[in-house]
Order: sequence, then structure tokens, then C-alpha cells
Amino acid sequence: MHLLIAAAGSGRRMGASGNKLLLEVAGRPVLAWTLEAALATPVIRWIGIVGQPHDEAAITGIVAAAVPDRPVRWIVGGGTRQESVSRGLAALPPEAAGVLIHDGARCLVEPELLERCAAAVEAGRAVIAATPVTDTIKQVDAEGTITATPDRADLWAAQTPQGFPVAQLRQAHARAGDEGWSVTDDAALFERLGWPVQVLQAPPSNIKLTTPFDLTVAEAVLAARR
Repeated sequence: MHLLIAAAGSGRRMGASGNKLLLEVAGRPVLAWTLEAALATPVIRWIGIVGQPHDEAAITGIVAAAVPDRPVRWIVGGGTRQESVSRGLAALPPEAAGVLIHDGARCLVEPELLERCAAAVEAGRAVIAATPVTDTIKQVDAEGTITATPDRADLWAAQTPQGFPVAQLRQAHARAGDEGWSVTDDAALFERLGWPVQVLQAPPSNIKLTTPFDLTVAEAVLAARR
């Protein structure tokens, strides 16, 4: 199985001046924890980290410190997540048949979840990690007035890893380029094409670090694991 780690994010909502993946949590950069989980997943035999050129030195330093036992490649990303994933797909080795795509900011991902997603992809399925929505969700208009209350029994919060057969995902990205589609995750491309995507339930700890509070939560989770 091949893995692409999306590492081109900013630290705007985190209040950071640079890439939030380079911030420290529990004494190590966020990306170091993400990479550690990937390297602890035996089925993953190749890793590509997709980031921006100004972060290359810092990220390659994190990779070197991890002393990886399999190839970990640096890939220059694009202006959007969608473009970055497209570039990552172009950089995959010729033999790649299945790929997992994971946000570097989900540094609490567990190898067991990566293994489950990989197994589904190897079986020919497209999958995403997700969690059932537990809050009551309100749909509101531009003025902030509630317009609907969707049934939360049908709602899941999409996460990563997301996994796909490589040939299908490349086809989906090519179609998106031709049609001018703009999406926030790769599963949405499959949805537009009418291709099935299965959800695999992720543990509650698989959060994305977005705000300073998330760093506090991550510190607590990592401390509990130790």
C-alpha cells in the first residue's frame, strides 16, 4: 500500500505564523507523530509527503530524524489540496495499485485504522475514515436563522485516511480538471461520478489539529498512550 500525507497546510486558525504541522506537540513536531504512525503500519511500503517548497528543509529534517525503513519521498504540492493530491498521484511509483491519502494534521491516527483502510482498498473498495455525528446539526441561512435540522442518524463527519484504487482516483482527478470541479476531499470526486465510497468508523481520537485547543487535546491523548 502507498500513502500520501497532505502536509501543505497553513497555521492561520491555529494562530501560527507558518505550517501548523511544524508546531510541537508533546515535544515533537505534529508531522513527526503522523509519520510515526505510518511507519508503524507494516502494510504501508511507500510514503509521499506533499508540501510547499518553503517547508521542504524542515519536513525532510523530520523524515531524517524518523530513520524510516522504507522510501519516504518529498513531493512539491500545489495551490489547493486538490492540486496537491493530483501531484502526489503523479509521483506514485509505477507499481502503485492502491493509495491512502491522509491529512498530516491528524497526528493521532492509529496504525490499526490505517491497516483497516488499506485492507478495504486492497479488496477493491474506496473508503474514508469517519465518525457518526453526535451533536444535533442545524442548517442556517446567510442571516444565521435555522432553516432545517437534518436527521443526525444519517450524518457522518468525514476524516482521513481516505483510500482508493489508484487508477480510479487518477481518472477522477482528470475529470475534475476537465470539468473545473473544486472539492475539499477526494471522496467528493467519487460521489460526483456516482462511484461508491464506504465509511469505516474511526476512533474519537482521530481529530484534525486546527485550533490551539486541539493541541491541548493531542497532548493529553499522547500522554495517555505513553
